[in-house]
Amino acid sequence: MIEQGFLEPVGTEPGPLPESECRRLLATKTLGRVGLTTGALPRIMPVEYVYEEGVITFRTEHDVKLHAAVHGAVLAFEVDAYDPATGHGWSVHVLGRATVLAAEHEPLPLPTLDAEPRGERRHYVRLHCEVVTGSRLASSRP
Repeated sequence: MIEQGFLEPVGTEPGPLPESECRRLLATKTLGRVGLTTGALPRIMPVEYVYEEGVITFRTEHDVKLHAAVHGAVLAFEVDAYDPATGHGWSVHVLGRATVLAAEHEPLPLPTLDAEPRGERRHYVRLHCEVVTGSRLASSRP
């Protein structure tokens, strides 16, 4: 899936977005950021993802994201877009519990974001979108 260009959210004024609009915008992108804590420190990592039916699915290697999902941790997720020509943008934030959808040995029909698994990125994590918020952004630059 190819990342789409800037997509203007409904409305024009900066401010909060309705949850339904946030969920619609989540489905328009394929690259976001997962936030979690490791060793009591925050960590933010980019992931390719698929959003479908209230769940974000992404593939990962055997790393902290997989470890967090195995233990049912609450993760943060963020996706955004910004158009420098207009100075408008949007940002969507998600909080939810992570679970492991499948390990490499389970032959399930899963969404994939590349033709072949790269290296050890054969584990699938699901982030259940429990809290979804977002906002329209406008640059203060003239």
